[in-house]
Amino acid sequence: MDRKALMRRFDGRSRLLIHALHLGVTGANNALTVFNKQRRCDPDFTLTPFLETLCQEEASVREDALVLRPLVCLFSEGFQRNLLCFLHLIHPGLPKDRVLHLLHCLTRDDRENQWAYALIKQLRRDIEGTREGTLLTSNCTETLESLCARFRNANAKGRWASCFEGLKTEGKETDMSMKKRKSDNMDHDGNALENHQSKRVKVDYSPSKDESLTEEEKQKMTTTQQNQSAASGSQAHSDLLGSSKNLPDNMKAAIPVIKELLDPESVWDESSLSALKVFHECDSNEVEVLCSLLGLSEASEQSLPQFCSCLLELSPDLSHSTASAVITHLLLDKIVSLAEAASRCLVSVATSLCTRYPRPTCQALIEPILRKGQTGSAQAELLCRLVVDCLEPHHRLLVFRTILGVSWDEGVLSVIHALLDSKLDLSEEDFSLFTDQLCKQSPHFSKSMKFAKMLLSVLTKYQSHVNSSCHHTLSSCLSFNETFLKKSLQAALKRISL
Repeated sequence: MDRKALMRRFDGRSRLLIHALHLGVTGANNALTVFNKQRRCDPDFTLTPFLETLCQEEASVREDALVLRPLVCLFSEGFQRNLLCFLHLIHPGLPKDRVLHLLHCLTRDDRENQWAYALIKQLRRDIEGTREGTLLTSNCTETLESLCARFRNANAKGRWASCFEGLKTEGKETDMSMKKRKSDNMDHDGNALENHQSKRVKVDYSPSKDESLTEEEKQKMTTTQQNQSAASGSQAHSDLLGSSKNLPDNMKAAIPVIKELLDPESVWDESSLSALKVFHECDSNEVEVLCSLLGLSEASEQSLPQFCSCLLELSPDLSHSTASAVITHLLLDKIVSLAEAASRCLVSVATSLCTRYPRPTCQALIEPILRKGQTGSAQAELLCRLVVDCLEPHHRLLVFRTILGVSWDEGVLSVIHALLDSKLDLSEEDFSLFTDQLCKQSPHFSKSMKFAKMLLSVLTKYQSHVNSSCHHTLSSCLSFNETFLKKSLQAALKRISL
């Protein structure tokens, strides 16, 4: 069956999805965009007819025989991979039996495709909530087992090249001869390298090698690794010292005085405050060197309040670039590495600097944390406090717009909820972009209570922002929700008059 005849089996909306799924590596994302637009136009739109049609059988010629095959198996392998990726994104909102039936149809095809097999297996795992079996096909498993067996004998003559000899290959005889020549070259290189083992530490992948090493050899290896690490640290320190030589004399003289401020037991005076004024004289490169020499990133949290108090006494305020550099060195690593709630010292310094320097804090601290994509509960708690207690409305809006461009997790949801509760002054464009993002994220947070509560906040506090288009988008979001708040969300949406 040719493609035109195949497409006639589908309705107009399904054809748009099929066209999107044929668009190469971006097919899955393109199909998701088309699907979201279709849901916005018709909140009751469902993919059930599309899935059912894909599972319908069609007679086709296969190896000179007439056989019945599901329509989905008549599409290209690229289409099938994009379809599986697309279903992985939206499957929480689809009927499980329909998706599982489609996966069964795909497995009926006797063409063994490693990637398709892994995607089918992973999607079935996600739907059924199990982790049984392997994502590898039998051929792939055998190949890996063969490679592992060969790697165990990597000390034999020929070394790495020998690990790949004898593997099944397809193609013309010329291709085989080319691979053989490459293998011969690798053999030659491997044998040549054996003559230079005294010049470097030998890396062996044999699992029993460490056990065969003598204590003296182990000690030599450990010492070599330590020397390499020390050399790397020494080089970085040398680079820093080289940069420090270019600092003006008044900045060099201020460094030991400022370092005293980072001692929790020291008491600051007017000379300390005068020393901090060198920050007014630094350009962007000098302030980076100065912060590194002062060791702000490594300063203890107990020393931060005193240093921060002196910093806030400076007049005039620090420039935007200088404040950003100081905040980055002083706070970023400490907050990113939090494994539990921030200490009082850290919270006090962060809120003080955020209040005095809101925009540098947004750009040098809040935005980098959000963009890392791993906002834990400790980071989220501190960020919520900063955006609610320290930022003005226009700076909160800056953070909100940043969030629209980062990946979401449970921590980011907490920050969004805190921002929404602060009554953001959203423009029509901001709210439209936000609802579009909600629609994209809703399949991933179908069982998240934080996401559901955030949606409820949108529907109750931002009713005046909901136009006809946003209403359809929000209705689409609610269709994916699987929490006990779903009925409350639907009721809240119905109460919004257009």
